[in-house]
Amino acid sequence: MAAIMETTKKTNQTVLITGASWGFGYELAKKFAEDGYNLVLVARSEDRLNEIATDFKSKYGIKIFVLVKDLFSPSAPDEIHQQMLDNTIQIDILVNNAGVGTYGQFSEIETQKDLNLVQLNVVVVTHMTKLFLKDMIARKQGKILNVASMAAYLPGPYMATYFASKSYVKSFTESVNEEVKGSGVSLMALCPGVAATKFQETAENKNALIGGAKGTKFMSAEEVIEGAYADFKKGKSLSTPGASTKVMSYIVPFLPTSLMLKFVKKFNSSPDIKPY
Repeated sequence: MAAIMETTKKTNQTVLITGASWGFGYELAKKFAEDGYNLVLVARSEDRLNEIATDFKSKYGIKIFVLVKDLFSPSAPDEIHQQMLDNTIQIDILVNNAGVGTYGQFSEIETQKDLNLVQLNVVVVTHMTKLFLKDMIARKQGKILNVASMAAYLPGPYMATYFASKSYVKSFTESVNEEVKGSGVSLMALCPGVAATKFQETAENKNALIGGAKGTKFMSAEEVIEGAYADFKKGKSLSTPGASTKVMSYIVPFLPTSLMLKFVKKFNSSPDIKPY
């Protein structure tokens, strides 16, 4: 334990991560903790967040603020921002990681599920970025990492709302990053491909393209974040970890949309979906 503590680099900076309980959020929290950043961990699972906080405090000697919050609530971003002000916690790096997917024919998916997806994947990312970006610009220092997906490059039959939401996150992040150049603040969009996370369970489709088509080799969440974290430290505006993901990100924009629609529809289909 002492050896770990001795190698940890203290930064006195704080990172806020949404969806920090598992998957990409957890792996990012671990990377930042290893580099000595203090953490604000946001999620709905209080027990899991406290477990992570206890572990990371012991290993890395950092400060951790656990914030149990339901991000489906429209008031959540304002409440989070205000709690940081109330506790005099300066957020130097914001990671908008929390996200959810839905699966099936758009006309048949429960309306509230899709509205919740838009709230979490689009509205929360926009609102959190707006709130903390203003603070960062005023200080002339800060970074924001928004987790998008390889889905941002593709149309997404049977996961239409999810794919569209990630297209928004990628475009939004790159656009705002261009706007703030010279301000001391930067943004990066992370677009991972197929990865072994809890996302498939939430999206209710283990066979979908982004969930991992049958026979597809998963990258682990740890492998994805290893590449993403390196890109983030280099100040890149876009990260597509993994050789196959990089290849797809280069090729897909040049392919006919009609072809990609058929391709994704095939991979995202299942016996439960009946064609019209």
